[in-house]
Amino acid sequence: MGYRLPDLPLQVLLPHISRAEDQLARLDERTRRSPVGTGFVERGHFFDSAASMWVSGELVHVEDLVLHDAHMDVRTPTHELVIAHSILRARRRIATTDPGWALSDAGISALRGRTVDAVTEREGEGTIDEDNGGGALDLDTGSGDDEFAQHFADIDAVLARSERLLTQHNAKAVSAPPAKVDVSGRDPLIYDQDWDEAERLSRWRDAMSEADVLPPSLGASVLWDAWETLEPLQRQHWLGSMLIGSYLRSRGKVGTHLLAFNVGLKAIGRERRRSPVHTTRLIAFLDALSSAAEAGMKELDRLGQTKDQMERRLRNRRSSSSLPNVLELVLSRPIVSAAMIAKAAKVTPRGALNLVAELGVREMTGRGRYRGWGIL
Repeated sequence: MGYRLPDLPLQVLLPHISRAEDQLARLDERTRRSPVGTGFVERGHFFDSAASMWVSGELVHVEDLVLHDAHMDVRTPTHELVIAHSILRARRRIATTDPGWALSDAGISALRGRTVDAVTEREGEGTIDEDNGGGALDLDTGSGDDEFAQHFADIDAVLARSERLLTQHNAKAVSAPPAKVDVSGRDPLIYDQDWDEAERLSRWRDAMSEADVLPPSLGASVLWDAWETLEPLQRQHWLGSMLIGSYLRSRGKVGTHLLAFNVGLKAIGRERRRSPVHTTRLIAFLDALSSAAEAGMKELDRLGQTKDQMERRLRNRRSSSSLPNVLELVLSRPIVSAAMIAKAAKVTPRGALNLVAELGVREMTGRGRYRGWGIL
């Protein structure tokens, strides 16, 4: 059964649609003109990845995600942290491609990890060319050497015995009943074999054709509601929010970045997001778009003010100073460690601590070891 879009009460939805459209347009324009737009976009990937896990009921700390992404974990990564990092990498991949790529068949297949490596598709790779001997040594068995002749006789005997054993085994296999083979290659203990992901994705795409005739924000809300209702993917449900962000990019509503939709979704109560009333769910998703846009504009203001304050410390500095690199790193990460600063600025850990003190970044962890600095 596909997703059915009922008659929409536009009189009720119109105020929420207008607010979401206005907030998204303002965020997109401010990001385009902001001098900290690049850092804002990169930070948004981390915040949305952690928020996506929060919406699904799992807790992942942003600082752990940052350190894991930099290959500087302070503890063994948890299963939830690995999933959050997968979300982070998927967001980066979508943000660097064409707006409509993630919604295409190739894009969804790539994000699901179903693409086939081109290397494995090469025909004839690793085989022996029988015409030229495959680069093997050309041994002349007719040389008359008795020692070599004895060795080849032993090899022929082994090959003949192996061929007899294989023939007997094949005869038993033919007489035995054929075993059931899962052509999909999925473990039935993990995946539901009756869950037809291709069919559900097809139904979700049918809902996309209906959403295209609606305003971008309302269309995105309809698509999100269809994703929550149909649940196309068994183990990658988090992909839906990124597809919604890609849909807004393809419609030209948010063209500068991939919207951190889950950040706004955190502000919406679960009783509204999971309401049995269709109109209530759509209003909740529209309000989530507005909340995400408002949070993004506040983040832009905070980053802009911080950059202005820190740039004052860069005045009268020599051209080879490492402080500009540290400033760019701080603006693009929610939290940074001494090791991350040392790697980015190419200095020693002691030198990284000196740069942090000169830049005046606030310490956020409150710990003596594995300290982190960032912008609040």
